[in-house]
Order: sequence, then structure tokens, then C-alpha cells
Amino acid sequence: MNPIVEIRNLSKVYSQGEIQVTALDDIHLDIHPSDFLTLMGPSGSGKSTLLHIIAGIDRQSSGICKVQGIDLLGLNESALADWRNQNVGFIFQSFNLIPVLSAFENVELPLLLTRLGRPERRKLVQTALELVGLEDRAGHLPKQLSGGQEQRVAIARALVTDPALVVADEPTGNLDSESAQQVLEILQSLSRDAGKTVIMVTHDPRAAAFGNRTIHLEKGRFAEPSTSEAKA
Repeated sequence: MNPIVEIRNLSKVYSQGEIQVTALDDIHLDIHPSDFLTLMGPSGSGKSTLLHIIAGIDRQSSGICKVQGIDLLGLNESALADWRNQNVGFIFQSFNLIPVLSAFENVELPLLLTRLGRPERRKLVQTALELVGLEDRAGHLPKQLSGGQEQRVAIARALVTDPALVVADEPTGNLDSESAQQVLEILQSLSRDAGKTVIMVTHDPRAAAFGNRTIHLEKGRFAEPSTSEAKA
């Protein structure tokens, strides 16, 4: 099976005045369809930078990052934005919901950038909310939801365009243990049952255990060989 993500000799260097800071240093990585890959490491290790480059939010300084066979560095900003909207679902620690919009309207937002008509959008939003168990909360505003429910709305928003790749940056960082468990089980099901490729940054080994593969980063490099054993 061909990898969905191919990374070769990838480096990222930031300039802070006259100081050069290396966030990623000569990374090589393949990620396959249906993988649930977790990225771990201390703050500043490069894990979020790697996630953002794979998702097309940031660009590398050198090397290659191909997703679904497309070299993202070769896309201009407009083409990259279109690619992100069609192929990547984003889930972050802060839910990033619009306070004045209902759960339904928040989930619908990515579809407003498409040519789909209202009936098609409504069907997709209802399906996404059903997937995260919130079809009965469609009309609620974010302030009327718990933190766990808000994150599940954010997951539905990430899934509504049916992306091949789902990226999550500390998605359980603001949640209690029960809500975190629900979110992680949804992500695990997306990989195992729906065939999505999920990449998650986390500091929590308990959260990482939901993935089927973990990579540890330290100072921009892999700290140890990645593990691919499926976890119970």
C-alpha cells in the first residue's frame, strides 16, 4: 500500500532576528492510509511544526512533503488553501467554534466554500453530527454545550467535507477524562472503521495509546524508532 504522506529530508528553520532556530532536522517519514499516528515530545520538539507542514498550514525550509502524491511545496497559496479545504480536517485544543452560530452552522462552515446546494449541505452536516452523537444538539449554541460536546462539534466540522486526512493538535487538552475518552474513541474509530488517516499531537501517553503508532520527537529529530504495534 502506498503511503498517503511521504516525507524525505525535511527540515524547518525559523529566523528570530539573527538567530536561526531549527524546528525539524532532516526528517524521513511514511504515513499510510488508515494509520492513527500520534506525535509526542516536549514543548519545542517540533511535533506541532511537523503536523502543520503535513496539513499544509506551514511550509518546510527544505526537503519533500508529499500528501496523496502531491508535493505541497509546489502549490501556491491559493491552490494550497483549496487543497486543505478538500483534503484535511482540523481539530485543535481550543475548539474554535463561532459563538453566535449553532452547532449545525459551525459544522456547515467548511461546506460554504464548496458549490454544494443547501439540501446537500444539510444532509452532510446531519451525517457528521450523527457520527459524533450530537444530532440532538444541532440547534444549540457553543455556550449551551459542555467542553466535550464542543470538541465533538469541532470533530464533526473537521469531517463534514469527508477528508482523507484528519489532524488533531492536543484535542483533549481542555477536556475532563470522560470527555477525552469519548473524543479519542471517535478518532480511533475514524481510523479503524472509516479508513481515515489520523495524525494527533499529544503530551499524554494515555491519549497516545489510542493510536496504532507513536513517534517521539526531541529537538527536531526522532528520539527513538517509531512503534507500530497495535494497542489494545
